[in-house]
Order: sequence, then C-alpha cells, then structure tokens
Amino acid sequence: MLEIKLHKTLQAAQGPMNLAIDVKIEAGQIVTLYGASGAGKTSILRMLAGLLLPEQGRLVINGRVWYDGAKKLWLKPQQRTIGYVFQDYALFPNMTVRQNLEFALPKKTSKQQQQSLIEELIGIVALQELQHRKPSTLSGGQKQRVALARALVTQPEVLLLDEPLSALDQAMRQKLQDYLLELHQKFQNTIILVSHEVSEIFKVSHQVLVLEAGKIIRQGTPTQIFTRQQVSGKFQLVGKVLQIIKEDVVYIVLVLIGNQVIKVVANNDDVQGLQTGDRVMVASKAFNPLIQKI
Repeated sequence: MLEIKLHKTLQAAQGPMNLAIDVKIEAGQIVTLYGASGAGKTSILRMLAGLLLPEQGRLVINGRVWYDGAKKLWLKPQQRTIGYVFQDYALFPNMTVRQNLEFALPKKTSKQQQQSLIEELIGIVALQELQHRKPSTLSGGQKQRVALARALVTQPEVLLLDEPLSALDQAMRQKLQDYLLELHQKFQNTIILVSHEVSEIFKVSHQVLVLEAGKIIRQGTPTQIFTRQQVSGKFQLVGKVLQIIKEDVVYIVLVLIGNQVIKVVANNDDVQGLQTGDRVMVASKAFNPLIQKI
C-alpha cells in the first residue's frame, strides 16, 4: 500500500498554487495522474522520487516511511526503491545501451544475478541488436525502451513515468504500451504514470487520479472517469474526432481509434459542442452507434 499525503506551495503560471493531496494506492497497480498542464502532476512524481521536498505531509511505501514532515524524516533519492523515466530519457550519451543498464545495477546483487537481470530486460523490450550502440544512434522509441529497462534494473517498488510516450508516433506508442504491460506483469511493481492520452490510460491503467490546481478532484477506474455510467453496450472505444461532415439531416463524424478511422452517423444533438480534436467515446447500444465527448 502507498500512503501519499503531500503539501507544497508551487509557483504556477497564474501565481502560487497550493498542492495538497491525500490518497492511498494499492501496491502493484498502474495509476495515472491526469489533468491540465500545471496541475501538479510532475511535482508529485518529483516528491515521490525525493527530488522535491514537501512542506508537510507523510509518505509511506509498503510500510516503510520515506517522508514524515512532523518528524523531519526525508529519505534521499538513492535511499528510495524507485525507478524514474523522464520525458527526455536522460540516458548517458557516452555509454552503450548495455552500459546504461549496467550503471544502474544494484551493487548488492551478485554478478550472475546482475547479468541475468540485464539479459531478461533486454529480451523483454527487444534490445538485443541494439545493446552495443550508443543513444545518439537510436530512435525515440528505442531510447524509451532503454530508459524503461534501465529504470527497472534496480527492481524498484515504485516506477515513476512522466509522459514517457508523448513524443512518439501512434504506432510506436502502442508498441511501448505493450512493453510496459509486459514489464508490469513480470515485475509486479507499482507504476505511477503521467499521461494526457485517454486511449493510453484505458489500455494500461487500473486507477486514474484527476488533478486540478494541485488537488485530486476525481478518482476511479478509467471507465468511471471518462465515460458516463448510463452508457452501456457491447463495445466502448475511445478516439479523437478528425472531422465532422454535415450530410442532409445527419452528420458523419470521422473518429481516429488507434490507427483506424471509423465513421459514426450522428444527429444534431450528438454533435452539439463537439469539434475537431475532441476526445470521444464511441459505443454500441441496441445496434445504434453512440458518440459522446469525454
């Protein structure tokens, strides 16, 4: 169990913002922090990692106290069992892929255990043919796979991911999501992810924490957060509106779901307030397609 109670005054674009969260997270889950830029998501990751000192609060990870403001207890980052994947990968440019992983190895494990773990991670994220190359020769998706593997070399209790897939194209994002799920199934650590991509959140997350101005305003499963509970049907898909076309008395809405574009016939009420770029849920109910902004 992760018990997170943190308070910190941050400087936001609109002025000082009081970040105050109090939440419990079940160990072994993938939890997404979701909200507008400046809501405090990255600051929460930095406080969990020990890179940003809260003003008060308490942080207990699986029974071990990492931070207690009242007792002035604050574990340094190297004392915390975490892995952190930054937006810019933060790989060592002078080291090969394998050397980047070896650098992060815990010193307490035996040489045989270290090599076994590296081989296992290299295999899971398909880095065999890249392990002797340096980061400057890799694509964005390849660098991200290295960053994920390096973060897991330490076998962390908590893996922190700050929009790790935001700079990648859709096809590569989906591949990396698959790698992430495979890694999570293998190591069963708690993952806290920052993401703005609703389809990604649906695919990988158990829980979503919605942040606004430093506060958690909603918490629940992706379905509870992003869909209206009265909508049910044989399927529910999340996508992005590409185009809205008026044809006689109906509208044709083109929706991008993954790499596929589907057409949804909608009436005037369905498209009210809907515009290109909006996230929508497409559902089937009584053989009729429904489209709903989320």
